[in-house]
Formats: sequence, C-alpha cells, structure tokens
Amino acid sequence: MGKEQIRNNNIPPLLDRELFFGDPEISGGKISPDGEYISFLRPYRGTRNIWIKARNAGFDDAVPATDRTDRPVSSYFWSRDGKYILFVMDKDGDENYNIYALNPAEAGQGIIPRARNITDLKGVRAIIFHTAHKDTDLMYVGLNKRNPSWHDLFQLRLSTGELTLLRENNNRYTSWDFDWNDRLRLASRSLENGDNELWRMDADNEEALIYEWSLMETAYPSGFHKENEKIYLVSNKGAEHDKTKLFLMDINNSDTILLDEDPEGHTDLGGVWQSLKTREIIATFYTGDRTRAYFKNKDFEMHYNHIKSQLGDAEISFASGTIDESVFMVVASSDNKPPSAYIYDLEEMALSYQYTPRPGLPEEYMSPMLPVRYPSSDGLEVPGYLTLPVGFGKENLPLVVVPHGGPWARDTWGFNTYAQFFANRGYAVLQPNFRGSTGFGKAFLDAGNKQWGDLMQDDITWGVKYLIDKGIADPARVAIFGGSYGGYAALAGLAFTPGLYAAGISFVGPSNLITLLNSIPPYWEAARKTFHERMGDPSTPGGREQLIRQSPLFSASRITSPLLVVQGQNDPRVIKAESDQIVVALRDRGFPVEYINAPDEGHGFARPENNMAFVAAMEKFLARHTGGRYQSNMPGNIAKRLQEITVDVETVTLAQ
Repeated sequence: MGKEQIRNNNIPPLLDRELFFGDPEISGGKISPDGEYISFLRPYRGTRNIWIKARNAGFDDAVPATDRTDRPVSSYFWSRDGKYILFVMDKDGDENYNIYALNPAEAGQGIIPRARNITDLKGVRAIIFHTAHKDTDLMYVGLNKRNPSWHDLFQLRLSTGELTLLRENNNRYTSWDFDWNDRLRLASRSLENGDNELWRMDADNEEALIYEWSLMETAYPSGFHKENEKIYLVSNKGAEHDKTKLFLMDINNSDTILLDEDPEGHTDLGGVWQSLKTREIIATFYTGDRTRAYFKNKDFEMHYNHIKSQLGDAEISFASGTIDESVFMVVASSDNKPPSAYIYDLEEMALSYQYTPRPGLPEEYMSPMLPVRYPSSDGLEVPGYLTLPVGFGKENLPLVVVPHGGPWARDTWGFNTYAQFFANRGYAVLQPNFRGSTGFGKAFLDAGNKQWGDLMQDDITWGVKYLIDKGIADPARVAIFGGSYGGYAALAGLAFTPGLYAAGISFVGPSNLITLLNSIPPYWEAARKTFHERMGDPSTPGGREQLIRQSPLFSASRITSPLLVVQGQNDPRVIKAESDQIVVALRDRGFPVEYINAPDEGHGFARPENNMAFVAAMEKFLARHTGGRYQSNMPGNIAKRLQEITVDVETVTLAQ
C-alpha cells in the first residue's frame, strides 16, 4: 500500500506493537574519542547491552561489551581518552545509581569485558559532576552515603575505583563545577527558603558568593569561557527577563554581559553547544514549535546546512564526536520518521548512514505531528501538538490526550512512539504544553503555581473541548493517559471532569498530593521548598486544604469512567502507596478498576517485557472503552508476564 492509497482513506494495517515498543535493534550510537570504533546499544541474550565494532566494520561484526541480564543499559559514555566505557545502573528502579567501568579493548574473541562497579555502594546515589580533561583517569562525583539528602564531593579514579573525599557537603550545595584545568571553581547552593546562590570555590577552601537568584528564577553555569576566569551563565534573573538568556560572567567580580537570547523572543534558551577543542560556542538552540539553531561558528553552520540539504526536513543533532572534532555521529529526526544515525566526516563532507533504531516501522504509515494552539478557560494560549492518524480522516476521531510528566518539562516536535502507536490504532493524539511547562518563560511557568488539578487541568480540558468543537474528536470516545504528572492528570481528569473522558490510564501517577510531598526521596531535599511554592505546602492549614481538594484520591467517588492504574513496585518518587490508595478507594465503592504492578521496576518501566505487557493491556483497555483498534495476540512470554504483573485488586491492602 503506497502513500497515495493512504491519502485516499485506505486504513493502514495494524502494526505489531513489537515494532513500536520492542527493544530497538540498534540505538545509542557513539563514536570513540579516536574515531576508530563505534559503540551502540543492542539486545544481548534478551537484554539491552553495549556493543562495539570497528568504525568501518558492519554492525553484524560487532561484539558485546556488556552482558547485563538484570536490567537493560539505558545510556553510557566513553572516557575522554577512550580507555573506558562508563555507565550507571540501579537496582530494580530504586534510582540508587552506581557507576560501572569496562575496558572496550578486552571485547572480542568470545570474551565480554568485566564491568567493574567503581562506586559499589548500597543505598547510595552517585552523581557524576565532571570528567577530567588533563588526567583522564579521574572523575569527580557526588555520593550521599554520609547524608542521604546531600552529596559530598569525591575524586574517583577510573582504573582502580579509588575514592578521595574532596569536600564534605554541609552547606546545601547541589552541584559542583570544574574549569578546563579540572580545578573546582564553583558550587551552587540551595537555601532553606528555596532561593539559590552561586559560590566561587577558591584555594585553601575559601568560598565567595558571586550570584543569587530567587526560587522562582532560573540560573546555572553552562560552561567555562576558554580563559577560565569567566563562565557562560544561563539566567532569567530579574523582572526584565522573562525568558532564560545566555550571559558571560566574570567570576572574580560578577560583571555580567548579555551574549545571546531568542531572536524571536518566544522561548527560553534551549541549549548551548560548546567546542571541547576550541572552547568556543558553536551554536545556541531555542525550541518553539520546532528547534531553531543559531550558529556562532560559520564552518559548523556550513556543515549543518550541507547535512540538511541531504536529509530534507529533519532536525539535525550532533550526538557525539571525536576528540579532534573531525568526525561526528549525527542523528536526523522528524515527526513521522524514526530517528536515523549517520557518521559525518567534516574534512570529506561525507555523510554515511549507520542505522535506524526501529527499521521495521514503515514510514508510509506514520502520522504527522502538527503544532496547535488553543485558549484555556482564562484565555491563556496553550501550545501543544496534535497527531492525526493517517488513513482515518480528520473528523469524529477517538482521541487520546497525553499530558507530559514533570510537570516542569515540555513536549517537543519529533517522532513520538506513543503518538505513532495510538495513531496506528486510529486515535488522534493531543500533547498539550499546559501552563507550568518549561521553555516558554517565567510567566508561563509561574502560571502553573499551585494550579495542579485547577487551571493546569483546565489547559488539558479546554484542549479536548477545542478538538471537539473543531469536529476532530468524538466527544464520546476521549481517553487520557500519562506518566508521572501525566498520570496525575489522568486521575484528575476522571475525578474532576467526570463525563469528559471515556477512560483513563495512570502510569506511576500520584493520587494524593499530601502523601506525595511527604514521601519525596531524601536527595530531593533541595527542591522541597520549590515543591511547596509551586504545588502547595502540606504543613500549613491553607496548603493542606488546597492539596486535599486537588488530590484525585479525595474525589474518587466522582469517578465514573474506567481506570487502569500502572505502577513500579520500587518507585522512589511516586511510591506504590499512591497507586494502592486510588485502587482501594475505587474497589471499596464497587467501581471497576484494573491494576498492573511490576515488582522489578521504578518510576517507569525499563525492562522490555514489562513495557510490552503493559502496552498490550493498555491498547485492549482503550479499545474496549473508546473503540480503537488493538492487537489481540501476544507472544507467550509477554502473556505470561502480563499475568504475573496484573494485580487482583481484592488483594490490595493499605499500610497502617
């Protein structure tokens, strides 16, 4: 079936969910610092692991560099000298990460290198702050083994795992910054009232305050200037700055000059690309409907435009490069094509295709993602994205609303697996960037303060109304699905706007904002005041009353639409009790509720068999209540796993 037939309303075939959610065949490609090797992620014995091959060899000639079977490797990086590949791993989603190192030179001849746990601490969360430029065997990390709420600063030697304490953190520091000579120069500090400070770290443990910003403002160092006495500072401090901008600040006297801001004036600074070779800024990025790149380096701009001329209407990102910046991995992505990876040689101006993570997804059946804007209940314009299912027309469609997590995050244009999956099942998909989303300035972010379940939820509700009024969405076939805050929004949608949604799916979503705030992990202590100011303070009578009103749990009696609740047993952010509570509340009033709980997962599902089982249950659930298509069959191992993680709601009990 070709594109012309699709345009003539021939419905695409039902694509196997494995094509969307199975482990990617190849992903996460990186080029080694010397350019001789390419590493990537691919399943090994059923679990995603790191592989390695010579740059010019085929992927079939690659050899595994790790053999994890407990959890998939999600990301990794090369040491600066290429002697090691490093990654982090937790235990069943508990987010207590340890750092692992392996020697890629040992891979091959049937031998898989031993990945050494070079922090090897239980119940401790490691944070990587800096990898050294000079002595490339060194890394600087934070460990919260002394105090679970705050990370002390350590020097870590990659070859031996030797840890050396550099600074004991007794002053609420949240990050440490090193210059090009690997000297500790800066530390960010969170005050008890939620405000923040940037301190200069001088010799002999002397410290000096050089910059301050309030809880409702954003600021952070983006990198050191090449001469090491100035920093690139991202900030929106002051009433005159609604959007974050790029400044150059002298850390010795705090003199600051503006370097860069959105030429269109619409969005926050989205990113800074700084050369590790010249230490100059190559480009800045701003994301509105799509990402815009503004190059400061004309040579790289020429290469960027040359790549775009070959790859068409795609967003181009330089994913990793050699130490001399002569060769880069380049990723091209668009809304209806899975991202593809290439190698680009700057000297030859040669672009060579490497892989597509999901090559089995037929592009002709993928659907476009369209930027949309609509007014909310108070007239605020809400940006978002609408995916219309190719082949199903544009009217009277079933709709799945997918609010993003965070909530202090945002959705962007590009290939979205959930959106494409739902579209293939015949659904339109709305992804709203409701107030409180990041990237659109302080005023838009602050408009979400204390508005969980209120105006933030209105922004989602009015998006549904907008699509119904346009004739796009069938008002009787609207569902809402989300993870984390999106899971909360799904619960809130069912509880606070009964009748609007025909079904809801909450994936690791909180049901009770009081218990959510009272159970945040210790290492989020720096953000506690921010949570209270942006969500509500459960320690005050007014705050408690507000949070109870905004908690779906206390309005569970109003829910009239079917609900599927999905949870990870070891989630440290939204603990299992958040899901148990809403399940018990519905069960006890005799209202049907379905419950999935994976005992080996945390805040989201990492293991493919858990994710595949959940997706199979979700699409059947949606089809039953909103009339979309679904794939009825599933492999035996997935059916078995779904049975294992499906909870009999009659057995759920609440801790006393």
